[in-house]
Amino acid sequence: MLTGWRKTLSKFFIIPHRLIVSTMGFLAIMLAYTIRTSLSLSITKMVKSHGHSASAEECLVEDNGTPGDSKPGGDFDWSEELQGVILASFYIGYVITHVPGGVVASRYGGKITLLVGMTVAAFFTLITPVCVESGGAAALITLRIIIGLGEGLIFPSCNALLAAWVPLAERSKMGTLTYSGAQIGSIFGSLVSGALLSAYDGWASVFYFFGGISFIWIVIFALICYKDPDSHPFVSDKEKEHLEREMGQIERDKNRAVPWRHILSSPAVIALIFAQLGHNWGFFIMVTDLPKYMNDVLKFSIKENGFYNALPYLAMWIVAQLTGFLSDFIIAKRYMSITNVRKFFTILAAVGPGCFIIGASYAGCNKFVVVALFTIGMGFMGTFYSGLKVNNLDLAPNFAGVIMAITNGVGGINGILAPYIVGVLTPNSLMNEWRIVFWTAFVIFALTSVIYGIWASGELQPWNNLEKETLAEGGDVSNKSVENVKEKLEELDKGEEITHEEKSDFSSNDSKLKE
Repeated sequence: MLTGWRKTLSKFFIIPHRLIVSTMGFLAIMLAYTIRTSLSLSITKMVKSHGHSASAEECLVEDNGTPGDSKPGGDFDWSEELQGVILASFYIGYVITHVPGGVVASRYGGKITLLVGMTVAAFFTLITPVCVESGGAAALITLRIIIGLGEGLIFPSCNALLAAWVPLAERSKMGTLTYSGAQIGSIFGSLVSGALLSAYDGWASVFYFFGGISFIWIVIFALICYKDPDSHPFVSDKEKEHLEREMGQIERDKNRAVPWRHILSSPAVIALIFAQLGHNWGFFIMVTDLPKYMNDVLKFSIKENGFYNALPYLAMWIVAQLTGFLSDFIIAKRYMSITNVRKFFTILAAVGPGCFIIGASYAGCNKFVVVALFTIGMGFMGTFYSGLKVNNLDLAPNFAGVIMAITNGVGGINGILAPYIVGVLTPNSLMNEWRIVFWTAFVIFALTSVIYGIWASGELQPWNNLEKETLAEGGDVSNKSVENVKEKLEELDKGEEITHEEKSDFSSNDSKLKE
């Protein structure tokens, strides 16, 4: 309990700290996505326009006389394939640091890893213009790999923070709030990038702006956020008691062994990996290549590109927030099981976008219809956050950072493949070439949804609280113990309410079952 001056200072923390943590996580992901996506729009001003023979499907350029929107582009003579490599290079670093970052964040808390990741991303974004002017494509590829190394720590760190601060009853909406920073970052990044590129001659202002505001976040986060309730000196007694009641005493065993064999052989985790791969394929195409589609195919001006590229992410964010509350409501009222809620929203987030981006590819040069279809499709993708994105918290809160690292890290491979393959499939930036890209995304969405629908689970896994000795010996959880746990939980569920973490305690300690 708090005493003396700490109790006095705690009165100034009137906002629950779990909400502060979730909001700062949201801002971290938002800023990370502005840094990630800033190049997607900037590259259209960095490269020279490559001419090609006219096509019946090619859209006409609308000359609206807007300054800075001339089509010849910038000073760099980079082919479509090289541009694909440049856009993909971020994800090379992004994939590498996911698992190490998840392990460190799960063991020591997510604060320090999140600070390191954001600092690396912000610093190397700030120095991008200077380095690229002197080093060209090679320098840009190197910088984007390093920025990816930093951002690879961010999602596992946020997941570890959420696991430490957010109880089950608030998990969908708090998790959705945090992870929907991706959409707001894409919206903010697109709008601001479009405005800056249109207002200023050149592309450097985008990198200076986003790198600079990221350092402001770093200072604020370092001062007000803590890794868990136990380490927070000013969290109120009321909130701490609430979290201890809902989640149990927060303790971190630095010697806790990660149950790698159980995690990697778990059908539920494998289902998460496949669903993440499917989602990321479609999402990364939209994040990295939608600005190029609007510029090269639809012939939007740079300012229009920034505005219309932001609309799909706005729809995605709105849907994500609504379905976060909706999924918590459905689970609380027991209209559907946690497993079925996660499956429903995850599959909806794949089937909806797959259908609508195909429709957009057949809408021709009707800009209004194309933007509307992209927007609706991305809106459906917003249900992903109350489905798959919080699903790893259901499976194993103790290893949430590790599981997030595995799923998001493996899914990040598509960030390497997708932009490069798009560059190969669209050498002339023609509509019929892009149609192949969107059909490929549809097929991947469908296949991964089937796998997730079969094997996904929203139930706490028995290996969440395995003892170190059991893990060291390579032992399994006994079937008898699991059955006893299930029987006890069924009895308790018929009577008084119990928390998700109390269920975890039963899984790890048979003596509690006897009591």
